[in-house]
Amino acid sequence: MRYLLLLLCLFGGAVIAAPAQQGKAYMSLIIDDLGQSSARDSRTLALPGPVTMAIMPDTPHATEFARQAHKAGKTVILHMPMDPATGPYAWHPGTPLPELAQRLDAALTKVPYAAGINNHMGSRMTSQAEAMAWLMGELQRRHLFFVDSRTSAATVAAASAQSIDLAQVSRDVFLDDVRTPEAIVRQLQLGIELARKQGSAVLIGHPYPQTLEVLEREMPRLKSQGIELINIQQMISERSNQAMPAHGRQGRYTNR
Repeated sequence: MRYLLLLLCLFGGAVIAAPAQQGKAYMSLIIDDLGQSSARDSRTLALPGPVTMAIMPDTPHATEFARQAHKAGKTVILHMPMDPATGPYAWHPGTPLPELAQRLDAALTKVPYAAGINNHMGSRMTSQAEAMAWLMGELQRRHLFFVDSRTSAATVAAASAQSIDLAQVSRDVFLDDVRTPEAIVRQLQLGIELARKQGSAVLIGHPYPQTLEVLEREMPRLKSQGIELINIQQMISERSNQAMPAHGRQGRYTNR
């Protein structure tokens, strides 16, 4: 199966996580918007465990931090700007495919060691079926995976990836739409409860001081709460390319 072959390429012979044992609760954490501040980048890099670093290409420290994170053994992904995001790399509806390809190439050059990509913003762009189908084919050709940040219920991105067996996973919980420690703790608890209920949860946060404060305090406590933090590649394997109940039916994404 093409999906399994791609996983072998992604993991380079590493041991792939076995299916969840009964009672297991897995969590993956992605921190978006990195590359803007050396201080926040360094603080994020110091978080314990296999935290995925999503680096924006149009930031002053993108390339330097990608190399630093890779050297530290963290998974690096390209945080690809998509409409309504702006800037030299951003994808917009109606942009010709050759221009989208050029922007993707340029962004991947700015973020070396990227193992996959996720969308920055993108509530308009991820609903564009033709562009998303092209992107998933291109990622498959490059042996990269896709994380759908799900910034809109109208996204067809994960469904496009699933339709060609591209390794993909979707976000379940945003940690910090409300930037207070109390709200972030509640969202983290929601992620914990969801991981216990469905066996896994993918959380996305940002390098805000409040978010980092909560994660620095709470991440060391996850194990005692029955949560195993795994990297995003292991999460892709764990979910076997299937949609979670909130995103589809019987493992298939329904928003396509």
